Amino acid sequence: MSAAPIDMPTFEELKATTGAEFANELVGTFLEEAPLMLNDMRTALGANDADTFRRAAHSLKSNCNTFGALALGAQARTLELGGLSSVQQQGTRALDDLEAEYARVAAALAALRHA
Repeated sequence: MSAAPIDMPTFEELKATTGAEFANELVGTFLEEAPLMLNDMRTALGANDADTFRRAAHSLKSNCNTFGALALGAQARTLELGGLSSVQQQGTRALDDLEAEYARVAAALAALRHA
């Protein structure tokens, strides 16, 4: 079984630091922007645009770690460091896996936001 999509101590620390209401706003922003980052990565893959791919992976990684989405952040970090060429060698599997983990994270964050 895979790890929980959200590391609760990290998420609780975010809420304690920013306040629960602002943390919920941040979650909302993440849920709007992360799919755009994932799309940017796919578009960059198709366009062979290594810089855009790396920037999108970096942004996704940073945002994930803020919310405690550590597994998703680790996947994004691997793609950021491996770069476009590593994904091109694997086909789209790495991005498919990233999007599947994002779906788990998004569901967990949406539930936490409304808890």
